[in-house]
Amino acid sequence: MEKIIYLDHAATTPARPEVVEAMMPYFTEKFWNPSSVYSPAAEAKKAVNEVRDRIAESLGTQSQDIYFPAGGSEADNWAIKETAEAYASKGKHIITSKIEHHAVLHTCQYLERNGYEVTYLDVDENGYIKLDQLKAAIRPDTILITVMFANNEIGTIQPVKEIGAIAKEHGVLFHTDAVQAYGQVPINVDEMNIDMLSSSAHKINGPKGIGFLYIRKGVKIRSFVHGGAQERKRRAGTENVPGIVGYGVAAKRAAETMEVRTAKERELRDYFIDRVLKEIPYVKLNGDPVKRLPNNINLSFRFVEGESLLIMLDMKGIAASSGSACTSGSLDPSHVLLAIGLPHEIAHGSLRLTLGEDTTKEDLDYTLEQLKEIIGKLRDLSPLYEDFVKKQNK
Repeated sequence: MEKIIYLDHAATTPARPEVVEAMMPYFTEKFWNPSSVYSPAAEAKKAVNEVRDRIAESLGTQSQDIYFPAGGSEADNWAIKETAEAYASKGKHIITSKIEHHAVLHTCQYLERNGYEVTYLDVDENGYIKLDQLKAAIRPDTILITVMFANNEIGTIQPVKEIGAIAKEHGVLFHTDAVQAYGQVPINVDEMNIDMLSSSAHKINGPKGIGFLYIRKGVKIRSFVHGGAQERKRRAGTENVPGIVGYGVAAKRAAETMEVRTAKERELRDYFIDRVLKEIPYVKLNGDPVKRLPNNINLSFRFVEGESLLIMLDMKGIAASSGSACTSGSLDPSHVLLAIGLPHEIAHGSLRLTLGEDTTKEDLDYTLEQLKEIIGKLRDLSPLYEDFVKKQNK
């Protein structure tokens, strides 16, 4: 198989060899159920609790505030639905943004069908919510603000600390989907006044099928999955011990490499963006040019259809996306790009490239050369581009 240049790390990342190696014994000789009473099972329980300690330390919190659901989507559902149920006597109003991941948006829509009110905040051209609009949206019956830490499509990092302070001042709980941010930017839940935070292992070179939800002590949300008494009676089901162990190794590694790794990603990101903007006409960078995830590049090319662009890149051995992998089967333009004000026809021509620690300058140089050739071919086939050029030459 020829080498694939993988530029879709926001969709998923390869599990590192040390992650897989740490997991393997818990499938075989250490297969014990951590809830069992016999002595070997205590080893599995100890392994789970060590990871809980490690993740809590990375967030500046206590280990009893960390719970292990099956991934980021479950964590988002748990935080939002169970907050809605537990605090319904106070009110039924929730605030979110128009550019959230669908794990949040669809959960909010579900609650709307069940008697709750949701305010969807607008964002500016870079994808930021406006703090004055957030303040104005808070009502006496507001029970939850859920705004993502960093956007999965355009990489914009929200002013999370300020959002948390506003929520705290008004006595409203604050949940943030940090699936793209955890392991990429420093997070301290106390300093940022975060009450609940979602994460997923497979975004940081860990295994799929495991995530964590941080729930601040005193937040009265109940079990989302009903059954046994695992996770201190808050999340039923036998713990995914191999997955949790793998997550622990990935989280430790992400914390230890964060400074050097993200500096390299930032340098490569800016190098590629600068070259694209200079060498390809009629292109726009989406999201904030500086305050964005270190590995995120999102570009819109006029007179180009995004799906054709992805297929042709794939034929050249380049794996990229046009937005969230969770909605890649949809032909609709990205809700995020529409929310930042892009017209449909430009939003359709979007390309998201997300770098990893193994991405090289040579990978990006090759990608750019292929991109220039592909965009040239696609524009030659576009009647809109032909008309545009004729008008420009008049």
